[in-house]
Amino acid sequence: MSDCLVVEIAYLYIKENAVQHKTDMFDMVNNEEIQTPILRRGMKFTLAIRFNNGGFRDGVDKIRLLFNFGPTPNPLKATKGIVILSDSKVQNQDEKLWYGNILAKGEDTVTLEIAIPPSAPVGVWKLQIETSKVSAPDRVKVYDHEEEIYILFNPWVCHDLVYMPDKRLLDEYILQEVGKIWVGAYGSAKGREWIFGQFNACVLPAIMLMIDRSNLPHSSRGDPVKVARMISKMVNSNDDDGGILIGDWSGDYSEGTAPSAWTGSVAIMQEYLDTQEPVPYGQCWVFAGVVTTVCRALGIPSRVVSNLVSAHDANSSLSIDKYYDKEGEPLEEDPNNPNGEDSIWNYHVWNDVWMARPDLPIGYGGWQAIDATPQELSTNFYQCGPASLEAIKQGAVCYNYDVEFMVSSVNADVLRWKEDPHHVLGYSKIYCNKYHIGRLILTKKPFVYDPNGDRDREDITSLYKQKEGTEAERLSLYNAVRGSEMAKKFFAMPDSELEDMEFELKDLDKVMIGESFQAVVTIKNKSKQARTIGAAITAYSVYYTGLKAQLIEKAKGDFVMQPGAVENMKMTITPTKYLDKLVEYGMVKLYATVTVNETRQTWADEDDFQVIKPPIRIQVPAEIPLNKNTTISLGFKNPLNTVLTKCRFFIHGPALLKNYALACHDIQPQQDVSIAAGISPRADGEQILVATFHSNELHDITGSVKIHVY
Repeated sequence: MSDCLVVEIAYLYIKENAVQHKTDMFDMVNNEEIQTPILRRGMKFTLAIRFNNGGFRDGVDKIRLLFNFGPTPNPLKATKGIVILSDSKVQNQDEKLWYGNILAKGEDTVTLEIAIPPSAPVGVWKLQIETSKVSAPDRVKVYDHEEEIYILFNPWVCHDLVYMPDKRLLDEYILQEVGKIWVGAYGSAKGREWIFGQFNACVLPAIMLMIDRSNLPHSSRGDPVKVARMISKMVNSNDDDGGILIGDWSGDYSEGTAPSAWTGSVAIMQEYLDTQEPVPYGQCWVFAGVVTTVCRALGIPSRVVSNLVSAHDANSSLSIDKYYDKEGEPLEEDPNNPNGEDSIWNYHVWNDVWMARPDLPIGYGGWQAIDATPQELSTNFYQCGPASLEAIKQGAVCYNYDVEFMVSSVNADVLRWKEDPHHVLGYSKIYCNKYHIGRLILTKKPFVYDPNGDRDREDITSLYKQKEGTEAERLSLYNAVRGSEMAKKFFAMPDSELEDMEFELKDLDKVMIGESFQAVVTIKNKSKQARTIGAAITAYSVYYTGLKAQLIEKAKGDFVMQPGAVENMKMTITPTKYLDKLVEYGMVKLYATVTVNETRQTWADEDDFQVIKPPIRIQVPAEIPLNKNTTISLGFKNPLNTVLTKCRFFIHGPALLKNYALACHDIQPQQDVSIAAGISPRADGEQILVATFHSNELHDITGSVKIHVY
């Protein structure tokens, strides 16, 4: 064995390779104590080997580099890469295989250029170097390289399935650490600041923990379709204890962190890594923020998508069915679906990821929707997607994965049914709204960040569905209906005949907290005869998922309308009636029902709006010096006539400070409070600071500011 070359060290030029591979922003690369090589597949990297007993001689010495992935590496499963050194240059190498060329040789060193296949599995690889003599190939000396090597997807390289042709967009969809997530009711939705922090030191190790717990075979970890589907399953913890986040919409978050208190993904990923347990708590927009962190860290282009007025179709009917009793009161359960009921969320948030789809016909690649919020089972797990946006738009429900569910989410018809003993089904259709679902689908516009407004909002509704009211939109929905046996039954039911009364519930976009508001129903009698009207208006506080919380107010009345008359039925609600009944995010739902005695015509509608809370004021100097502690101020005015207890501000900025909480004394009713905080910027240029406020009585208070560091 003494005549075999003995490897003293393998040097991976970690920072130099990182610059070439666009991974130099990762903290793990820049850690001066323990640097970790992070590479992208489909590219070459430089490696130097130093021996302690001589130099490499081609034809005399034999050197093999073994790149191993997973517990049982196998070249046939692409989990083992083998590179054999030779002075001969490798030309036109099969892109599915690893290969290397010698760049330079010294007395005791050899410098190599190694090519990673563009289909290599993504994750942690280990390097072994075997040395032997050509004359004695069975006498092998093995060197195990201690450093883990991370290999990621590569959207900059055309042979990778996540390749994005417009490479400029990768500055946003891979490299951008700060973004926005649009939350709130249609008409009042605002962009909530979110720090993805995909380059933080805890993120990649936490992702590897998540992937290992998913049981996705190592040989499948290079397929972005399978990896994206796994991410949608594992960011939530509904199926097992291995996922990242525990979902909760109850309003009681005493056992963890309230969803509205998070400023970004890093604190979640750190807690998941430290505790090895799912983190309490998340909701749809928190799940989506974490998914973008995971995808961007792995190299899959990703963006957060918000669907304002989003359908949850529980029975695959491509319709959202609301049922009412004889008195016009909404039923709590779906009589045709005892295992669940359809619902309409004020908004719902998921993700788009970019990739080719070799499993689908040409034309269905590009943006794909995935949803990590646990809603309905898909092949026995709470997972959703990737569903091609083009397939969703065309109603091609036969294509993988979960296209039918996504079509319903953005384009279902809303059908209302009233108990009718004369009808064969026991219910007759009284209303159909073809335009209510998917009112606006939003994401952050690339390269723009507006801390005080919505200039950075991008409307992508047209990517998900045809324009409402057009024949193309109806054709795409009916194309989806043809692919669903359940939907055929619901859409085959005839619409009600044209009646002689018209009704309209006035939309409310938003109400500032502490203001009164009115629910107004306009009724027109188009007939030539008097009509006797029975009407009811009800206001509930609701969770953003559409579930009722508390009854705020209810009004009922009967009256006679003369021929051609127009009447407004109004219900005024003062702050004293609703303030103590609001739940998180301040959503209110109005229900209105009207029955015409003479014709049995029935109408029902509903409207959602949001009670808006004040933002956090963040006061900072015009410019802040690099690496020096600077005091900033956070504050806001308590809008309630209630004392706020257990008050905390949470602040975070990727290059400014790590996520941390500032405790605050109880805040008195209508009190304007201010609190000081210190930041010490670690990078110059324009940076972004995000803040949230949480108390027992009031939460979902946010703010952000741009900071100029010199």
